[in-house]
Amino acid sequence: MLTIGIAGGTGSGKTTVARSVMERLGTGQATLISQDNYYKDHAHLSMEERAGINYDHPFAFDNGLLAEHLLALKNSRPADMPVYDFTVHGRSNETVHLEPTPIVIIEGLHVLSDETLRTLLDIKVFVDTDPDVRILRRVVRDIEERGRTIQSIYRQYLTTVKPMHEAFIEPSKKYADLIIPEGGHNEVGVQLLSVLVEKYLSGDPI
Repeated sequence: MLTIGIAGGTGSGKTTVARSVMERLGTGQATLISQDNYYKDHAHLSMEERAGINYDHPFAFDNGLLAEHLLALKNSRPADMPVYDFTVHGRSNETVHLEPTPIVIIEGLHVLSDETLRTLLDIKVFVDTDPDVRILRRVVRDIEERGRTIQSIYRQYLTTVKPMHEAFIEPSKKYADLIIPEGGHNEVGVQLLSVLVEKYLSGDPI
């Protein structure tokens, strides 16, 4: 099994890169895991308390569970990925059943920030996108998909998103084997990553 980690700032295009590679590979070749689904569960807290959590810090994620599931897949065992509901800042009652596939792609803010996760990755990718583009994408996503107000997005960006990006996410770029500027819009970068994966599937060394 080949494991690929795709990191980058909010709105950088990590998911677009991952899905582009999966589309090139075809059905059944790859499994996509979103680190966002592994936010720690805070069901015991009130909604107001949940809203005050710093979700952009590495400690906001249950990376231990993520590593456990990745190891299970690497050892040809299935795993049940949690599903996170951003509208209530908590895990839903649903899970997604994951079966082992030749390729596993993990995308998320802190995929390269966490040392344990890095040791489980064969190819480490960082999606490097201009901050102005990233924040505009986040505004649209948070309003349309997560029911946020422009005021809450503005407040969160200044208090947690930007500081955490500068403290943890941007420095993790040094661990990347491949840096893809502008995410899924970088056809050459996506194609290069896809070629590496296709070489692995064909049995050639990468």
